Amino acid sequence: MRDEHRPAHRPTLGTVMPSPTRVLRLARRPRGLPTASDWSLDAIDRVPPQDGQVTVEVTHVSLDPAMRGWIEDRPSYLPPVKLGAVMRANGAGRVVASCHPDLAEGDLVTGRFGVREEATVDGRSVQRIDPDLAPPETWLGLLGGTGLTAYFGLFEVGDLRAGDTVVVSAAAGAVGSVAGQIAKLHDCEVIGIAGGQEKCAYVVDELGFDAAIDYRSEDVATALTDEANVYFDNVGGEILDAVLLHLAYGARVVLCGAISQYNSESAWAGPANYWQLLLKRARMQGFLVFDYVDQYPEARARLAGWLAEGKLRAREEVVDGTIEDFPGAFLRLFRGDNIGKVVLRLKP
Repeated sequence: MRDEHRPAHRPTLGTVMPSPTRVLRLARRPRGLPTASDWSLDAIDRVPPQDGQVTVEVTHVSLDPAMRGWIEDRPSYLPPVKLGAVMRANGAGRVVASCHPDLAEGDLVTGRFGVREEATVDGRSVQRIDPDLAPPETWLGLLGGTGLTAYFGLFEVGDLRAGDTVVVSAAAGAVGSVAGQIAKLHDCEVIGIAGGQEKCAYVVDELGFDAAIDYRSEDVATALTDEANVYFDNVGGEILDAVLLHLAYGARVVLCGAISQYNSESAWAGPANYWQLLLKRARMQGFLVFDYVDQYPEARARLAGWLAEGKLRAREEVVDGTIEDFPGAFLRLFRGDNIGKVVLRLKP
């Protein structure tokens, strides 16, 4: 990460900013869809960076379906966000003060900053980004955790092979849209499942999917006539059940998410058609992008190369506002309003 063209470490403290700064806290655990009363705004004093730290002015907040699981009080791959704690979130921003040898004021970075206007964090926890390659919102999407999730889900779990038939649910969403494009780059037939004709047209006409099924107007189990070698599942529930009826021999089912279940007030629905895994000698495997952290640089370089060559398209829905607008923007993920990645861009 060190830039050899920079002088030796000389901490920069930047201009002292007026206090306070604002954060968004989890006020209570939602039941069903989150509401505005589940969050609270708080003003806190700014914290100057200590040795090895940087202070980042947060300019973009990433909105991801997984965040809904983070605020549930149940065991998961990360501890639940505590009541009264700042809402966990990935973001992008500008370094405004640095006590880290490899980061300087003005650097653009990404990291897990939370829903806040300013964050002081360990400099080792941030990733410097190149704005000439792509804007910050793309570094949170296709070139960030979103793109990496699609990449590792296909290659490491899905064992993607040329000629595979790949079915992707939530195909117009942030991860699904990238997964389908990567599969097309590798000579696969790609069928997307999305909600609404606009989204289905988008994945076929703009992203190059071979076909799309509108789950709102079509019965997925009937409309899907191909056998899937790889099913990239982002939704769970009834759509997972439908696709399980159309697995090829030796198929790989990639469990990436279960957005249809995240706001359920009752027990999550398990796959009723799991016995198809036995009949087709198929496997179903979950994964987390963090499982492959050592491979991030290589994967990000490949994604960046495809983007620069025009082989991948990134689409972000940028919501302009402040951290007060987080609750409403977050709900876009669960109402089916969005196409591609949703990012909250904070007004200066």
